[in-house]
Amino acid sequence: MNETIAAIATAHGVGSIAIIRLSGEKALAIALTLSRRDTLLPRYATLSPLYEASGSLIDEAILIYFQAPRSFTGEEVVEFQCHGGLIVAEKILRSALVAGARLAEPGEFSKRAFLNGRLDLTQAEAIASLIEAKSDDAARILARQMKGELRGYVETIRDSLLEILAYSEVVIDYAEEDLPEDVVDQIVAKLARIKTDLSCTLEASRRRSGLMQGYRVAIIGKPNVGKSSLLNALLDYERAIVSDIAGTTRDTIEEQVRIGTHLIRLVDTAGIRAAGDEIEKIGIERSIAAIENADIVISLFDSSRVIDDEDRAIIDLIERHREEKPFICVLNKADLTERFDAKILAAYAPIRLSCKEQTQLLVDALAVHMDHDNESEEMMLISQRQISAVSEALAAIDDAHEPLHEGELEFFSFHINRAIRSVASLSRPYELDEMFDKMFGQFCLGK
Repeated sequence: MNETIAAIATAHGVGSIAIIRLSGEKALAIALTLSRRDTLLPRYATLSPLYEASGSLIDEAILIYFQAPRSFTGEEVVEFQCHGGLIVAEKILRSALVAGARLAEPGEFSKRAFLNGRLDLTQAEAIASLIEAKSDDAARILARQMKGELRGYVETIRDSLLEILAYSEVVIDYAEEDLPEDVVDQIVAKLARIKTDLSCTLEASRRRSGLMQGYRVAIIGKPNVGKSSLLNALLDYERAIVSDIAGTTRDTIEEQVRIGTHLIRLVDTAGIRAAGDEIEKIGIERSIAAIENADIVISLFDSSRVIDDEDRAIIDLIERHREEKPFICVLNKADLTERFDAKILAAYAPIRLSCKEQTQLLVDALAVHMDHDNESEEMMLISQRQISAVSEALAAIDDAHEPLHEGELEFFSFHINRAIRSVASLSRPYELDEMFDKMFGQFCLGK
């Protein structure tokens, strides 16, 4: 951690401005070497020429010095704001490396901020996710987590578990002390509240995962109902081949498009039917997998044709998965005479449209489904790591009940320790001293 690191903080390519960041004990000295200045005032923007070691002028840039510990990493930090492009930022970075810095590893600035206590893990993950946010609402949630919303929630759960562990350890080690007679009942009640909180958070996070990762929207239907035409219409360009030949699309096609404030991934699938050959069979299998992996499914039917067994197979698929995810049923080719028995789809309130003419009704329906997820103010986990940690904590709480009721408190404490470590891993490691503080502070055992 004594080394001074350097990296270009802006995206590579042509742009108006590029930023090079230095962090470490030599950051100020390196900045003074490149600028040939005697000093830099902390938190002031200073316009200065920058030079290579050979004395050649590189650029005129703005230098900002952040004095430790009042910086992002908690170390001495200097940022160079220079003209953008492919050359200038690289030359400044090379000059900083020659002057004594080393190239930063991926994520090393945030890692130093965490190790120096400037960030916890929830904030670090929120920063990483904010850069790749797929919607305005995701960015709003992540901004709150950068301010410590999830950290506060984790600390509350962690403190409650520590209190429970303290109760257990007191009973084990200090049984001669005067203890409340209803200790077990208190522990059971606290565990129930904690489990309810964590379970609600876990369920909401899984339900709203598309908000963070970008919604996957699969388009399904039998061959020749207009799936590829719909994809092209939503993308507003000819991405998929369209023809009257059944089975033209033989694999899934994925593209991104913005719907309202959301960036979604559209998946056009092969027509689902009894496969004519091995390649088409593989494509259909991938179509069914796309349904299982999708957050929302558009089920497309041809309103100009009488319902047949292939349509009924699609409806059976909807019935099997309708409890797991939303389906939007669309009767395509509304510009032609309707022959499809729409009453069969009445429970799904099908949308009638012609994807060659107008798709706004479908776009509005998609936006309603995605925006519905954003109305909730429930706490949300933003990564698979966080979801796994909460799942492990819930499993440990479940495992703790039996030894508690059997009076096997050593085993009970073991499982509660597991739960604490899992919850603590969301933000910061759990230290055994924290349990002792709770234990002695609450029961005054040091008297």
